[in-house]
Amino acid sequence: MQNMQNMQNMDLLFLLLGAVLVLAMHAGFAFLELGTVRHKNQVNALSKILTDFSISAIAYFFVGYYIAYGQHFFHMGTTLAADHGYNLMRCFFLLTFAAAIPAIISGGIAERAKMRSQAIATLLLVALIYPFFEGIAWNGNLGLQKWLASTFGASFHDFAGSVVVHAMGGWIALVAVILLGARHGRYKKDGRVSAHPPSSIPFLALGSWILIVGWFGFNVMSAQRLDAISGLVAINSLMAMVGGTIAANFIGKNDPGFLHNGPLAGLVAICAGSDVVHPVGALIIGAIAGVIFVKLFTYTQNKLKVDDVLGVWPLHGVCGTFGGLAVGIFGQQWLGGLGNVSMISQIIGTLLAISIALTGGFLVYGALKITMGIRLSQEDEFRGADLSIHKISANSEDALF
Repeated sequence: MQNMQNMQNMDLLFLLLGAVLVLAMHAGFAFLELGTVRHKNQVNALSKILTDFSISAIAYFFVGYYIAYGQHFFHMGTTLAADHGYNLMRCFFLLTFAAAIPAIISGGIAERAKMRSQAIATLLLVALIYPFFEGIAWNGNLGLQKWLASTFGASFHDFAGSVVVHAMGGWIALVAVILLGARHGRYKKDGRVSAHPPSSIPFLALGSWILIVGWFGFNVMSAQRLDAISGLVAINSLMAMVGGTIAANFIGKNDPGFLHNGPLAGLVAICAGSDVVHPVGALIIGAIAGVIFVKLFTYTQNKLKVDDVLGVWPLHGVCGTFGGLAVGIFGQQWLGGLGNVSMISQIIGTLLAISIALTGGFLVYGALKITMGIRLSQEDEFRGADLSIHKISANSEDALF
């Protein structure tokens, strides 16, 4: 009995550490955006991430967790403290994942989105859209996973959220970016593209490093219990991270923006298969993701003229999609993986996630655009979101200009 209680306590501590690490990743999202946007939008970048996280916590605690797992916290008496509150801690851990959805979107719509509209979008996405697919993938809701396993020999596998979190966030962000339109002056009538260089490479790099460190909580702690922890997940996360870094730096020709997003691309892609692929496979997955991000970011911005400020669709949407599909390849035993994966199941699960993300994104942002608007006025955008929304600039000397 004592040993069981000790194990429950260790599981609780394990999840708490994971929740804190993923919570810290939101500081990484904030500083990555702060360093990438122009100086007149830095305060807004910091404010959006913290506001969206707080709204996400409420939305997920009261609604989202119930939709995904069929459990709520409106009990009376000692029920809440069952297993030392393990279910509450699990909710805390998983809501940090859910809050990544608006944090991802924030980077794509930066510099011209209305903050109140985005707050409402966050509430709806985290309460309804994201947990709907989360429950299908991670709790077996609607029977899809059971059907995939019986039909194709294995269910859809996404250990830590390449598809469930990152692809969902990235594809929703693409919808929001398209509905918002490009920043004023970004694309000229004669076809030229106006450059908006990052305001602070050091802050961008700081955001990347915070995300890198926190990601080991995101991936390793996805085991959710101490006896399920795997060193394979840790080393695969590391290998994918360095693979993405080296590939992005090489393909991006030493551009620091590409360099510091490369490791994130690798980590996004390895989430799904970090528990089943070989470390060499993880290195390859990370490297491919790094190349995907650099090439697609450039193509999206310059050729498609989609003004995705931080490149969240290439980074999270496409690299997350690739990560989900890569499980079906690199998870096979003949490539050193642990097996029990199905490429068809990976395709079906990934396409379903994209479909839900696109549909949910259009419903939420389309409705908001029609009813209250989702974009700042041209004048407010020109002044910058810091002064237009928050009435203060990042540094006092900015008030002189």
